[in-house]
Amino acid sequence: MEDTICAISTSLGVGAISIIRVSGKDTLKIVSKIFKGHDLTKWASHTIHYGFIYDKNEKVDEVLVTLMLAPKTYTMEDTIEINSHGGINTTNRILELLLKNGCRLAEPGEFTKRAFMNGRIDLTEAEAVNDLINAKTDNARSLALSNLDGNLFKRVKKIRDNIVQVMANIEVNIDYPEYEDIEVVTNETLLPKLKEIQKEIEKLLSNTRNSRLIKEGIDIAIVGKPNVGKSSILNAFLGSDKAIVTDIAGTTRDIVEGSINLNGFLVNFIDTAGIRETKDVVEKIGVEKSLDVLNKADLVIVVLNNNEVLSKEEQDLIKKIDVDKRIIFVNKSDLAKKINIEEDYIIGNTINENGLDNLKDAIINKLNLEAIKPKDMTYLSNVRQIDLIKKSLASVNSAIKNLEKEMPIDIVEIDINNTWNFLGEVTGEVYQDELIDTLFKNFCVGK
Repeated sequence: MEDTICAISTSLGVGAISIIRVSGKDTLKIVSKIFKGHDLTKWASHTIHYGFIYDKNEKVDEVLVTLMLAPKTYTMEDTIEINSHGGINTTNRILELLLKNGCRLAEPGEFTKRAFMNGRIDLTEAEAVNDLINAKTDNARSLALSNLDGNLFKRVKKIRDNIVQVMANIEVNIDYPEYEDIEVVTNETLLPKLKEIQKEIEKLLSNTRNSRLIKEGIDIAIVGKPNVGKSSILNAFLGSDKAIVTDIAGTTRDIVEGSINLNGFLVNFIDTAGIRETKDVVEKIGVEKSLDVLNKADLVIVVLNNNEVLSKEEQDLIKKIDVDKRIIFVNKSDLAKKINIEEDYIIGNTINENGLDNLKDAIINKLNLEAIKPKDMTYLSNVRQIDLIKKSLASVNSAIKNLEKEMPIDIVEIDINNTWNFLGEVTGEVYQDELIDTLFKNFCVGK
């Protein structure tokens, strides 16, 4: 935290502009060595100045330098951003000059880590910064912005504040039992408060599935026997010939994937090998992979051929998949109907321009995508947060259970304290140095 750090904050490559960011107590001193013709100490904060970067007497680049003085900066330290021309050589040359004159190359996510360590943002906001950078859809961006605004922090902090009040009342009763003007903590008074805390934590967990769908996308497996048109469906959704399509059964022998944006959600379509009994070693491995995908996918599209009678293998395949997790799609509606099926199904084809519209609508309805609105809800955005919220719920459940068993109040207090600490780890009010170091390593350098 005492070092002055620097890094390239824009993608390295040929472009109009590159930004090299510098942050730390010696920022002005170091940049002054290479930015000639200006006295940085006389500048007002949050001003931009034109000039040149020099390596001794050699002019390196024409730049704009933005000066931001502590504490009103991203890191709450003195910060300078050098806007240079975007060539690889030029950008690297300026970075090398900064390193040569006293800067240290920033670690991945170190600027955001300093913002957290200096108290400008909490841990959920820091994670939201990385989520915003990596957002692939509008919904993922909205989710990240919601947490960046501190919505999750406010919800968790409110629960922690309620827990503190409970803990304070318990402590006062234990330490000062002789006082008559304090609220006496009994099972009858404590139980409703703990159940209210339990209810609030459960609300945070209720949208866990939705947050994963928003952030990571939806995995949809396309399954069926060979030559029913699975690869054609994948290609039609993607608008490209990613999967090989032929009239030969068993053409697709491995998993083929592609993604689209559907209603603001990233949808990952997985075209699987045709599921059938086979002696071909390679195709058999593909079939085994297909069956594995069935269990992991969020939704399974079972593809049948409108021009063929339903086979025993297809009937068995349908039975393997939970009705809440599947859509039966009868393909090749342009051909004469021979299929005999009693299950609810969607029909269409990959020949006509709008042949898959009904299937798209069925996917949206099955996953209830219209009801998921990240702008209006608070979501947990990663496995770390979800795990800690689950642990906090387990602790408060244990406290309630022990209270109902009329266990001593100091035993119940241990569970309550654990709940408070787990929630504190979500926001970063309670943390371990090793965890913080690991978390920020997932960020890009320069952020």
